[in-house]
Order: sequence, then C-alpha cells, then structure tokens
Amino acid sequence: MHPARIASALMCTTLASTVLICTVLAWPLGRCPAQHVVGPHPQATDALQAGRANNDRYVAAPHLLASNIVTPQVRGFAMGSNQPVRVTAVAVGVVILDRVATTTMDISLLNLSPHRQEAQMLVPVPAGAVVRGFSYEGTADEPTASLLPAEQARRTYQGIVARTRDPALLEFAGLATIRSSVFPLEPRGTQKVRLTYEHLLPADGSRVDYVLPRTESLDYSVPWTISVKIKAPGPISTVYSPSHDLQVMRSADNVVSSRITEAARTQPGPFRLSYLLQQDGVTASLLAYPDGDGGYFLLLGGLPAAPEQNDGATAIRREITLVIDRSGSMKGPKIEQARNAALQVLAGLEPGEAFNVIAYNDTVTPLSPGPLTTTPENIAAADRFVRGLHAGGGTNLYDALGQALRPEPAEGMLPIVLFLTDGRPTVGQTSEVAIRDLAATANPFDRRVFTFGVGANVNVPLLEKIASQTRAAPTFVLPGEDVEAKVASVFRRLAGPVLADPVLAAIDEKGKPAVGRVHDVVPARLPDLFEGDQMVVLGRYSGSEPLAFDLRGNFRGRQRTFRFTFEMDKATARNGFVPRLWASRRIGVLVDAIRQEGADPRVATSSSVAADPRLCELMDEVVRLSTEFGIMTEYTSFLAREGSDLSRPDQVMKEARGNFVSRGMQTRSGLGAVNQGKNTYAQIQQQTLNYRNEFYDQAMNRVSVSSVQQVNDRAFYDRSGRWVDSRLVQREASIRPDEVIEFGSDRYDDLLRRLVSQGRQGVIALQGDILIDLDGRTILVKRPPAP
Repeated sequence: MHPARIASALMCTTLASTVLICTVLAWPLGRCPAQHVVGPHPQATDALQAGRANNDRYVAAPHLLASNIVTPQVRGFAMGSNQPVRVTAVAVGVVILDRVATTTMDISLLNLSPHRQEAQMLVPVPAGAVVRGFSYEGTADEPTASLLPAEQARRTYQGIVARTRDPALLEFAGLATIRSSVFPLEPRGTQKVRLTYEHLLPADGSRVDYVLPRTESLDYSVPWTISVKIKAPGPISTVYSPSHDLQVMRSADNVVSSRITEAARTQPGPFRLSYLLQQDGVTASLLAYPDGDGGYFLLLGGLPAAPEQNDGATAIRREITLVIDRSGSMKGPKIEQARNAALQVLAGLEPGEAFNVIAYNDTVTPLSPGPLTTTPENIAAADRFVRGLHAGGGTNLYDALGQALRPEPAEGMLPIVLFLTDGRPTVGQTSEVAIRDLAATANPFDRRVFTFGVGANVNVPLLEKIASQTRAAPTFVLPGEDVEAKVASVFRRLAGPVLADPVLAAIDEKGKPAVGRVHDVVPARLPDLFEGDQMVVLGRYSGSEPLAFDLRGNFRGRQRTFRFTFEMDKATARNGFVPRLWASRRIGVLVDAIRQEGADPRVATSSSVAADPRLCELMDEVVRLSTEFGIMTEYTSFLAREGSDLSRPDQVMKEARGNFVSRGMQTRSGLGAVNQGKNTYAQIQQQTLNYRNEFYDQAMNRVSVSSVQQVNDRAFYDRSGRWVDSRLVQREASIRPDEVIEFGSDRYDDLLRRLVSQGRQGVIALQGDILIDLDGRTILVKRPPAP
C-alpha cells in the first residue's frame, strides 16, 4: 500500500469519563478532500436524514452509499439486483501493547462482472475504536474512512436492509462501524484493501479481552487468517480463545504470538481472545453467564510464564514407564515405530528423572523390577533392551498393566505410564470390566496411564477409561499414521510438571466448603498441569454473591493453596459461549458413561437399557441438552433432521436409545469405535466452540450438521425454512405466537432495539421466518418480502 493512501485519524482525548473520538468523514470520490471532524458533521447528519427507504425508521442515505456495500465480516450487499463483488479472503494482524490493540485487516475483493464497480466498505468494530489508516490499490482520489457511532451505524444498517431485504447486517447492530469512501473495482479484477483501527481493550482483574466482530452464520465460508502478538508490561500467564483453535508461541515472558489454526480459518463467529497477566503461582479469571438465580461459569487458569521460579520450589521430576505391546499383530512397521518411539522417549528424559520399560505379549518382561535413574549406563541398557524387541505371540494386557502399576515409584516423582497396544486382550484375564477395574483398584501410587491404541482393532472404551480414571488421556493412532510421532507429541506435552494432584473446591466467605454453590462441574477431577498448559473448568453456579475457589496441589514440589474470589456483577448474556461449552462437555461426560456400560454385554441390549432407570436417565439428559443447546452428536443428529417430530418424546427417545445401544454400547472396536472415542474425548476436553456441529462418522469422515444454527446464546432449528428457537421446538406444532412481527414494521425496529440491549441481535439476522422465545413471550418474525 502506498503511504500517501493512508488516511489519518486524530487521537482520542479523554477528559474525566468522556471520550471524544475524532473521525475522518468519508466523501465519495471527486466530491471533497478528506477532512478531520470532531463529532457529528452537519452534512453527514443531513445525508443520513435523506433518502429514507420504506419509512422514517430506515435511513438508506443513498448518495453516501455505493452500488456495492462490502462488509468483510458477513458478505457483500448489492443496491441493485445482483452482487458482483465478492470477498475472497481476509488477513487480520493484531498487535496488543499494554491493552492497546491495533488491528490491521487486509481484505481481498473480486469483481465478477465485466463492468467497473463502485464499492464501499462497512466494518463493524468494538466501541471506542479509532481509525488509524485506510488504503487500497489503484489510482483514485485519496481514500477516506469515518467512524459511525453505534446508533448511526444501526440506522445505516437498517437502511441497507430495507433496500436489499437481507437482514444479515443486523447481526452487527449495537456496534460502532467504520465506513470507507467509494473505491473502484475494475472489470473481472481484484482489489486489496487495508484498514487499520485501534482501541483500548477491557480488563477484568488479571484478564484482558479482545474481540473481532464476525458473523455467526454457517453460510459464511470466506477464509480468514488471524494472528495476534501481545506485548504486556509483565509476564503473560496464558492465552485462550473460546472461539477458535490457536497455535501459541512464546518469545519472552511478556511476549506471546498466536494464530488460528488452518482448520479454524473458515470457522464462523466472532474471534475472541483472552490473556491473563501473571500473578503469584497460578493465575485465574472467571467468565460468567447469568441464568435465573445463578448461571454458568468458565474458570480460566494459567501457569507461570517461566518454568522456574525463585521461590525455593523445586521442579517436579517425572518417572516414565514405557509399556510396549510386542504381540504378533505388531509385526512390521508398527513394532519398528514403537521401538523408535521408545528410544525417542528415553533420549528425552531429563537428568535426575526415572524410567522403566516393560514389553509384553503372552508374557510380561520388564527391563527392571522397579524404576531406574537416568544414568548413562541405565539408558544404554534400556536402549539395548528396546532394540532387541521383536513381535510375536498373544496380548496379555491385564498382566502388563498390573506390572506397570505395582512397583513403588521413585521418591518425589510424578509417576507416568505410556501404555501401547494394538489389539484387544487375548491371553490371561480378557474381561473388559476386570481390566478397567484393575486401573482403579490396583493403582496404589496413582500412576497416570496415558494409553495409545495403535490401529483400529483395539477396545476403545477400555483404553479411554484406563486413561480418564488415572488423570491421563487416550491417544488413537489410525492405520497409516506414525506411532512414533503420536507418542513423541504426547511426551513433549508432558514436559515439566508444574501442578500435580490439583483439587478445586468452591468455598464460602469463611473458607469453608460452599456446599451446593457450584454443580455439574467439568472436569470433575482436574488433570495435572504441565508447562504451557492452561486450566479451563466449566460448571453451573447458584446465587449472585461473590464466587470463591480454593485450588490445592503439589506446585513445583511443595503443597500450595491458591484462593480466587470473583464478583458476579459482570455476568452477561454476551458470554453465550460459556453455557454452550459447558453443555458440550457435559454431553461428552454423559455419553462416555453410557458407552462404558457396554463393557458388560448383558447390559448392552435394548431390553436391558429400557429396564434400567439410570441408563434411561443418562440418555434422556443427553437428548435434552442436545436439543436445548443445539449441540449434535452422532447419536442425536437425527434431532435436526427435516421431518423429525420433536413434539413426540417417546419416538425421539426410542431412536436415541437405539443409537446409543447399537453404536455407543455394542461397538467396542474397529473404526466405528475409534470415531466415537475421538468424538467423545473432544467433547469432554472441548475449549473452543463447534458452530458447525462437526464430528467423525463411523467411517472416520468429518461431517457437520447445518440445520441447527447457534447464534449469540440461543440455538435455532431449521424447520422447512423457518428457524425455531430450541426452547420452543418441542412444541412448535401447537404454538400460537403471542405476536407476529413483520419485517420493516415499527415493532420490528422495537424488537431489534430490545435484542441489542440483551446482546442477542444476531437472531434477527437469520434468513427466513424466526420463531423466538423472548422474555417469556413467543414471537414470530416474518421473513422480508422479495425485493
């Protein structure tokens, strides 16, 4: 971009609590040079009052609008009959310096028509934003950009909506908006536009939040790249996004860079990022969503930025036990990869740590009766032992697990087991229930058993349960994947234990257990935290008084208690991602409980399930949560199917129970079991939203459900072109709306204002009729008539 094309903006002037934002007024090309204006400009006000579309509520301001309006966050809007201008990609770079965020958006545009097109850009931005630069390629008068306050932006949106009959823009009502000058797009040509704005980020205690407004529409598929560099005045504990998967890189204690992953580039929804400024030991913050007398909470915790602290604490050392399956089915590349994985783990042990290696087939052969220290001699002996392993025989999984759990660990170390198997047990005790119980009842030293299922011929629920009940995690290596790479990835993540045996408890003002204050907390048992880990705990709370927690555990070699107290006055419906994440995790926990019941074949039948009130209750709760929150699983995706009558609970539960029995309980191995394991574990651990309800099917294909739309804090079902609020969908057929609101009416405007005040304006941007539960009333919003 040529420097001459960067429009300037005056800096904010803060006087007491009043902020005057100085903007650059946008004029169509050739009309007027750019000029700096403080406050509303008379000519701009006159223009907004002119050219009303439909009626006095909708201000179209036609002579300030081009024939094409581009809003990168959602789509383009044509003032004519078609839309020749497309957004093809958006690259966003954010730099945060001590809570001041500078956001630069590079927008790539394509003109599909054979004619030159005029285009103007509208970019929704957070409150308090200041335009720092606007430029584009090509030859034209110097471009300009102005900042429309939220109310003025809303009127502009409504004017466009009234002319295009497209309510999508209303999702951004309530936000300020940057409006660009008109710029040309050549026939069949491309254009790149750069916009830079700056704003001060809100802080809540040690937490600082950044939000990039974007649509939640599932139809949105423009790829975005988003990177954020944070430079804080002090160490940064952790960086977290509830909306998009992040890759995080730390270059200094107070400098962290992150970017969304490749898979998240087309994930819809606002991009949200929070970071915690380091406090003593574990740093924590709370995000809350109110719901009646209480609500939902997300507790975010981070560890110190530096692995070592000058507080006298010593690092927690690891004891690593490698358990390697060398049965006949491991012949070929699998045993070679397993050997290489073991050698890599041995090479990665730190001085002063301990280890052992156990190989098993029909029999169990340990390198040593107990753990060995990492001396050169011991490592050399282990190297010879591993290189001499060859595959053959059966799979005595029960005895191998018992041998790994039995020895007393090295003093003061965190005992970790890396357990590899490629098949179901065939020798010795083969009962799934017995092997599962062994990990729970014969683990006197609380070893963490990280399981690795190699290939598809493994008992997936068994490996999941062994891991989950020992504060560990399962990993599945699909056919064709590299065992060595998967083991190495897990081992790297287990570097530097920082907080072992953590226990989280809600307390009252006297520090005593606050019985009943929080419930349905997931995870119910916290995992150990290693270097770079973060703690994300979700749950429900009661009451509105401050919420306090004690976090106890072995912090860097000594017992410590961290106490956090949070005021609940900042609980807001704008944190709609919190209950959605909680519900997804809760569904994962319930599905896992159902699948584990299939360990006993006598239980895993339709007749047995129907006669078991506890199992029926678990399945009913999964269906209820899936319906209410619009979170689909492979067992409940039929809820979103066209023609499904959710007003008939008996039929709904019959189909759900059939899916749970045949898939969840009876399918224990094969790809059809691996896919369930991946889906369930992803939900149990979920930290980011899954707007498209994506999951793996039983052939390990990635599928999604598009007939359910999650918007703001609500879920809507597509029923023959009408979107129905999840709170109403089970009685949709019998509902008589309390009010019918037509597009473009006075009441439509009133409804929009009401939704903006609640942070729910996105629901009115859905394409089609909308049946919504609002403040206890059922409202039918009629679709815009065709233009």
